[in-house]
Amino acid sequence: MNTLLVDIIWFHAPVLLLVLTPETATSWWYMGAVSSSSSRVMCNNVPGLVTRQRQLCQRYPEIMHVIGLGVSEWTTECQHQFRHHRWNCKTLERGQSLFGKLILRSSRESAFVYAISSAGVVFAITRACSQGELKSCSCDPNRKGPSKDHRGSFDWGGCSDNIDYGIKFARAFVDAKERKGKDARALMNLHNNMAGRKAVKRFMKQDCKCHGVSGSCTVRTCWLAMGDFRKTGDFLRRKYNGAIQVVMNQDGTGFTVANKKFKKPTPNDLVYFENSPDYCLRDREAGSVGTAGRICNQTSRGMDSCEVMCCGRGFDTARITTMAKCECKFHWCCAVHCKDCLETVDVHTCKGFRDGAWIDKT
Repeated sequence: MNTLLVDIIWFHAPVLLLVLTPETATSWWYMGAVSSSSSRVMCNNVPGLVTRQRQLCQRYPEIMHVIGLGVSEWTTECQHQFRHHRWNCKTLERGQSLFGKLILRSSRESAFVYAISSAGVVFAITRACSQGELKSCSCDPNRKGPSKDHRGSFDWGGCSDNIDYGIKFARAFVDAKERKGKDARALMNLHNNMAGRKAVKRFMKQDCKCHGVSGSCTVRTCWLAMGDFRKTGDFLRRKYNGAIQVVMNQDGTGFTVANKKFKKPTPNDLVYFENSPDYCLRDREAGSVGTAGRICNQTSRGMDSCEVMCCGRGFDTARITTMAKCECKFHWCCAVHCKDCLETVDVHTCKGFRDGAWIDKT
């Protein structure tokens, strides 16, 4: 086992508990920091790549460049989805793991990160294929000739997104490290990687253009296109909310639900082993940066409320004056004219002190 140290503890129930102590984390995420380098430099400067990943990196440098550029896209989506939560998908400026020690935990946050990163690779590669940026792929070659749907006959035309290629390459590259291990965390990562890839394909949509006299739609030309990546992010965020806690089977070949009251996870579900920390305090071992200094909403009752975000520590309020557009009017045709106005707002930030002492478990 190369990624986890696994201690097996037996209980009277016919399940086993795995205490997971990861040794390394996924490192290809670091490619975003070196994607502007030459292929040789990039492939050699990303530590932790397994042999198969390094082979693909050297053979398909243009795809590695696309994957590297795509890192910022899926991390931005992750941060959007959790912008109002204690854990806000914060990335670190340094370190090959990108998320620090958080990702070493087998929590539902790790499950989401693996899923959204795998989805991001599929999306970036598929888009690059359609835009003609890659030599190894182009539009979907299977979308040609006549076909039928519930509206009748149509002809495949335009450039259908070649998502099957994107999924195939993502599976080969992203899953390569996990396939070398046979431990619990590797199986968890493989499952969540697959869930992320399937989420992108879920939002493929058929677009059509009508041809005929006065838009009569005598002939339709259609193509398949990926949906906006935000849809994938929203879907995986819902899967995060309903993520299923699992334990390993006795023979170590798969999962079973930790709580028998819950359903067995499907390929679309996210799975995790460990309960999450509360992320209230800075704790390097737990991978938590804490919520000190985070902006909160005093009037909200949700996760972004000052009570929830600040974990009961209280908050500071600062009155800030900014320049904003105001008294905007529409002028025919076709402009909107606004004035610049000073706007004063109260900004609330979570305290990091209690009784004069810094709260830090490090």
